[in-house]
Order: sequence, then structure tokens, then C-alpha cells
Amino acid sequence: MTTLTITDAKKNLGKWLLAAVNGQEVGIVSGATVVALRPVQIEAADYAWREYGVTEADLEAFIRADNKRIEAVRRAGKFVTLPGNVKEVFEKISAHRSRRAKAASRPSAKRAGRRRS
Repeated sequence: MTTLTITDAKKNLGKWLLAAVNGQEVGIVSGATVVALRPVQIEAADYAWREYGVTEADLEAFIRADNKRIEAVRRAGKFVTLPGNVKEVFEKISAHRSRRAKAASRPSAKRAGRRRS
């Protein structure tokens, strides 16, 4: 088992969580106790009920409503399809935001006409 201080664990938490997910035994020393990092399986419907009191019927109704909302956004052409490469994803997101910012900063024809008067 790899044991870490809290400080060391915080520095590379993502690395240690990934190691634990991949089956490596990782522990964090807290005082005189070693706390192990281990993945836990969670079922969505059970989790929703235990954490939020949502029944399976409530969850299914939410999913149906959310799927309708997603389909409406898809039909409106507002989804941005992201590539698999992380670098390309950031480039595409930043370009998408830049276009939105430029569009928002340009005055509309109505507002521009009012200013000239």
C-alpha cells in the first residue's frame, strides 16, 4: 500500500484517485489512522432515493422531461459537438465562447438606429 500525508495527497489527488480506481492500494495518513482510497459502486436510482428522497418514478419522469429538453436544444442547433482530443476541445470551446461574446457585444440594428437619432 502506498501511504501519503494529507499534503502529498492534496498535491496529486487526481493521480492517487486514478491509481485507486485502477486497483492500487492507496492510503492517506490522518493522525494515527490510515484512510484507504477505494472506488464505490453506486446505482443511480438507489442513490437518488438515499440522498434526495427521489423515487424511481420521480427519477424516470425527470429523465423523460430532460430528454425532451435535450431534443429541443438539439433541434434548435444549440449543441456544440466536441472532438475526442482534449486540446481540440478547449480550442473549440474558446472559439465558441469568443463568437458568443462578439455577438453579444455588437449592438442590434434597432439599438444602433436609436443611438443615431
